[in-house]
Amino acid sequence: MVADRTHVDSLRWMAQGTKIFFDALAALPDDELDQPTALDGWTGKHLLAHVAANADALVNLTRWARTGEETPMYSSPEQRDADIEAGTRRPTAELRVWAAQAAAALDARLAELNEKQWTHRVRTAQGRMVPAEEIPWMRAREVMVHAADLGAGVGFDDLPSDFLATLIDDIAAKRSGGGGPALMLAARDQKCMWAVTGTGEPILLTGTVAGLAAYLSGRAADGVTGSGGQPAPELPRWL
Repeated sequence: MVADRTHVDSLRWMAQGTKIFFDALAALPDDELDQPTALDGWTGKHLLAHVAANADALVNLTRWARTGEETPMYSSPEQRDADIEAGTRRPTAELRVWAAQAAAALDARLAELNEKQWTHRVRTAQGRMVPAEEIPWMRAREVMVHAADLGAGVGFDDLPSDFLATLIDDIAAKRSGGGGPALMLAARDQKCMWAVTGTGEPILLTGTVAGLAAYLSGRAADGVTGSGGQPAPELPRWL
């Protein structure tokens, strides 16, 4: 485990991740967004629509924090999925504009929150009640991880190492107790270890912080190895 993240950390990572994501997106020609990504069943347009819709959904949470009026991220999981599918049918140029404008609107709405409003509790799409201070972290995860999913030359090893260590903290906690395999993760490039509680004897896995973050989020397990050559168990996609 690493040190607890601060509100300032989350805002910094959100800004860094937004730049990384949109720089990667700018490098992709429109026709490549029609191609499949590493995310099963999703093209680049699915991914871009998801990131755009996520910003709109987080704007809803900032409104909730500011006004006290309950404003869910999405009206339902089905509506969330339908909005992403509808987004893929937009012209690519329009989809790019939506994503950029939604990101800018989220920045603006977060900047309006005062110290008290940051402490107001809102509900995530998974049903967790969290303080509004959690919103920048939620967005940082989306833009950072999905920048690596775009296939534009950005990998997990291009993301800030302090963000990656905190991401592992977050995912390890959320995967623990969920019925998956018990794991012990050791970073070769940092003096950090993480435990994921689960079924069976814990499997010791080693790798770089970037490799472990990619693996734990359900992406490729490149460079992540188990003791005695044991392969890393496959994990479902997270995020």
